[in-house]
Amino acid sequence: MLGIVFVGLLLAWLAVNLAKTPRDFFNVALIGFTTGAVYALIALGYTLVYGILQLINFAHGDVFALSGLVASTFIASLFKLDENSAAIVILGGLAVTFVIAAIFGALINSTIEFVAYRRLRQAPRLAVLITAVGMSFIVQNISLAIYDVNFRSVPPLIPGSDVFAISGVHYQWDSFFVVLVTAPVLVVLTWLVKSTRQGKAMRATSQDPEAAAIMGIDVNRTISFTFALAGGLAGIGAVLYLVEFNIRYDTGFQLGLIAFTAAVLGGIGNLTGAVLGAILIGLIQAFNEGLSWHAPGSDWTRSIVFGILIAILVFRPEGLLGERTPEGA
Repeated sequence: MLGIVFVGLLLAWLAVNLAKTPRDFFNVALIGFTTGAVYALIALGYTLVYGILQLINFAHGDVFALSGLVASTFIASLFKLDENSAAIVILGGLAVTFVIAAIFGALINSTIEFVAYRRLRQAPRLAVLITAVGMSFIVQNISLAIYDVNFRSVPPLIPGSDVFAISGVHYQWDSFFVVLVTAPVLVVLTWLVKSTRQGKAMRATSQDPEAAAIMGIDVNRTISFTFALAGGLAGIGAVLYLVEFNIRYDTGFQLGLIAFTAAVLGGIGNLTGAVLGAILIGLIQAFNEGLSWHAPGSDWTRSIVFGILIAILVFRPEGLLGERTPEGA
């Protein structure tokens, strides 16, 4: 009942803001949708690993940050891309950077699985949780040692001109670029998990690792592939985030927690739920920071996000699209 009242108040607040400033409302909603698309790539990494190992890889956000820092080195220092570069050079350089960041994230994540998690599969969950937190700090400090405390950014490579402008509602190419990259990545991921042999092995291992091994599935290789896939998604998301914002060694900590909240909100272990949760979190963050009528503001973003996490864990621990299990019931 309390949850229904809260949702009702939230919808009423959004309706008033829509009535008062419809132009700002839709502009902010587009910003939230774009931000949510980046969160979705990170949230999918959490949900993939949890779906197969029931493990929250807290180092995932730090892999995201380190991949973004590496990408900034390639874009700014090696490829020397800037807004004056030819369009074909920018697109080619970004395409190569996406591949490099995805491979780098995949290697780091699969290495973490091999070094830290593989030997703990039969250990108590508390030991695995502590190890995951420890790996987060290790990766974060590696980023700090290599790239120091300063933010890294890249020149505005994607033009900020309008894709469309309708009645004062604008959507720029730099934001649309995020959607253009994210959408096909999500389609390919869905196809891979649902239709390929490797995807079937992932789903079988998720349901019953022992039975999957008996049926001839290489469980270790499947789990390593899942970690690599999650790291690759983090690398792609890091490049997209870098194109829009700046990044430093601890950026992944906050974004990782936000993406984890999105995964829990949608139903951790559910790919569609992770995307839905990420979009909702992106919209909530944008509305909180961008609307004018009684919006708490950016200082309250973290509190609101974690309040949502607590509320979901209390009232609907399986998330919006997840299935209730005996453990979570």
